[in-house]
Amino acid sequence: MKKYTTIGGVALAATLMLTACGGGTPSGPASQKAEEAGGDISKLISVNAKETKDMDQGGTVTLAVGSIGPDFNGFSNVGNSADTSAVLTPVNTAAISSGGIGGCWKLDFNGKAEPNKDFCESVTSEVKDGKQTITIKVNDKATWNDGTPIDVKTFENTWKMLRGEDKSIDIVTAGAYAFVDSVKAGANDKEVIVTTTQPVFPLEGLFFGLIHPAVNTPEIFNTGFAGNMHPEWMAGPFKVENYDTTAKTVTMVPNDKWWGQKPVLDKVIWRQMEPSATIAAFKNGEIDATSGRTLGRYKQLEGTKDADVRRGQRLFAGGLNLNAKRPALTDVAVRKAIFTAVDRKAIRDVRFNGLNWSEESSGSMMLMPFSEYYQDNYPVKESGAEAAKKVLTDAGYTANDKGIMAKDGVPVSFKITNFGDDPTAAATSQTLQKQLQAAGMDVGIDQRGDADFGKVVGSREFDVTISGYTVGPDATDAVKQYYDSTTNENGLGDAELDAEIKRLATIADDTERNKAAMEVEKKHMEKYFSMGTVMNGPEIQFVHKGLANYGPSLFKSLSNVPDWTTLGWEKGAKK
Repeated sequence: MKKYTTIGGVALAATLMLTACGGGTPSGPASQKAEEAGGDISKLISVNAKETKDMDQGGTVTLAVGSIGPDFNGFSNVGNSADTSAVLTPVNTAAISSGGIGGCWKLDFNGKAEPNKDFCESVTSEVKDGKQTITIKVNDKATWNDGTPIDVKTFENTWKMLRGEDKSIDIVTAGAYAFVDSVKAGANDKEVIVTTTQPVFPLEGLFFGLIHPAVNTPEIFNTGFAGNMHPEWMAGPFKVENYDTTAKTVTMVPNDKWWGQKPVLDKVIWRQMEPSATIAAFKNGEIDATSGRTLGRYKQLEGTKDADVRRGQRLFAGGLNLNAKRPALTDVAVRKAIFTAVDRKAIRDVRFNGLNWSEESSGSMMLMPFSEYYQDNYPVKESGAEAAKKVLTDAGYTANDKGIMAKDGVPVSFKITNFGDDPTAAATSQTLQKQLQAAGMDVGIDQRGDADFGKVVGSREFDVTISGYTVGPDATDAVKQYYDSTTNENGLGDAELDAEIKRLATIADDTERNKAAMEVEKKHMEKYFSMGTVMNGPEIQFVHKGLANYGPSLFKSLSNVPDWTTLGWEKGAKK
């Protein structure tokens, strides 16, 4: 499941996280560029890797996010945000279907999956007569915090809640669960036998995140996590010690019920903060790391005493997120005109100004340009204001007395929702606004706080946002989430594309399957114009010296922590 993110905010297997677009500078580190297929992606990782023997035992790490909650079910649309995922990963690695770890699976830096033996000791598959049987051997010690065993009941409940059969359950996408026929016990309750109606690939499309058996009704799933973290339904190396809704903090300590590797740290503290507040908080030592992905932030953070700058690649794709269900954007011609009016390079120039980062235009929501499977699917070749006006003219629009393109007396009028108070993010939205205005559209700015991001985007209370999703190493789940007419948030698609999506999940060969997914994206973008990639961008973190195993981590972690059990301080640096 892909998770939402903002361009300024902080993304993986079963569902991708929505994120928003929100550093280096000419006088700072050397210039850096995005890697293409065959490039050296090790240049895009910077975590200050240390063995635990070279670290102090104990200590505290304090980090900030734009929002804490208000909904803590990451499998639901309202809870589907990168911030929620980041906060929950230390305490609920059983459930988090993002970053480098979740449920049965974990990823390496390259995005290759292997069983997460804390929960699933082995996962095997056999295809016979067009049907698939998947056998999962669950760790005997795996247990939810309330003492409930993680066994066949957990896997069966995860399938039933996520398969999409009950439309009242507010899931992001059914993904591969729609193809599961049964989940039953094998030799015992710790052996899970999964049968499918058709082969499902890749295997990590299933159970990259588990749901406690108590979360078994639409009411609990949809609203039971509103303002309630439910620590008893979690399992991870840390546990929630305190969730303070007034102070907007969550404090975590090592989980005495955790059976896996014990964490180095004594405490993890999350603080909800607007982006502007994190700058002073980092410089004053109140938080231990913060993003420097915009020039304004970088310049203010540069020179902070005892701080490192760690640079890499952000696993993000997006920039154009159109809500096709809003009245102003139901006409595909308007959406096509928006895609056509956009000067993507000009927006990137504003967004990355002074960060010593360069990249070519990305053309996929599903894969990074360095992926061996990537292809450019952006559906517009001729762009600009006049080309956009022609799209509208051909669709029957004419300029009214104010110069706004209109049809049947209704002008093309909508707003771009911008989140947070970062000046670069604001300038990025204003640049897009001017490009669309030049094409004869009446476009305003709807300014919201960073903490509103999850609610506004999860509830679809916007026309256009400069936001996008985290990017995974395989396009199979993303193609269903984004482009299947029965699952994508805009409800756009058709039976022919749906059939192609269903078929490609049966392809065992990774190259062939991802190529098929890329072709679906190409056709969908050309026909429906709902999401478009303007940028990927760098991951730039300012980190207090001595913090080990933290920083840009590619697919191993989208919250900059490759392994929460090894996060901590070098010897002599403990806080």
